Amino acid sequence: MTIEEKLQHFYTASIDSAMLEAQQMQTQHQEALDKIFQEHKETKERQIQSHIQAETDNLKREINKTVSARQLEYRRLLSDKTEEIKQQLFHDVEERLTQFRSTPEYLEYLSQRIQEARDFAGEDAFVVYLDPADQNRIPELAARFDFAPVVSREAFMGGMRAVIRSKNILIDNSFATLLREAKEEFVFAGGMTDE
Repeated sequence: MTIEEKLQHFYTASIDSAMLEAQQMQTQHQEALDKIFQEHKETKERQIQSHIQAETDNLKREINKTVSARQLEYRRLLSDKTEEIKQQLFHDVEERLTQFRSTPEYLEYLSQRIQEARDFAGEDAFVVYLDPADQNRIPELAARFDFAPVVSREAFMGGMRAVIRSKNILIDNSFATLLREAKEEFVFAGGMTDE
């Protein structure tokens, strides 16, 4: 082999070797870039998912806060309306009680309650009190029971009260007490229910 052939062979071998080495370096570099790209892509996807999750959680919190505020507002409105209906209902009951007190049935009601008190007292002495507005009923009741009920110092919307002093018992069938107890025990069963 001549020198020129040797040089050509050396040149070709060097070029081939350099090309092979360059190709290997390029492949390694490409693999490194692909790996970096893949890691970057995965990192960005995790960041995006994390951001989406954070925003979703934020929106859920905002929605829950808004829903809670609305529920509180609706409960307050419902409570106000319930109280308004309750007040109207008991106002109507008071009006009907006032109307009832002017009927013959009211005298029968008083007679029944006085008889119940008399039966309960047995042989013990007792005093029957009427509302001051019912003092015009005393003559009729006195004729029925052979004793006169006493007019109370305080008004109690009608009905009667009886006191058995020997037993320290108060029988309270006054409309004011019955109405107060009804108000305390009243539960409005209409409308929405809490879940």
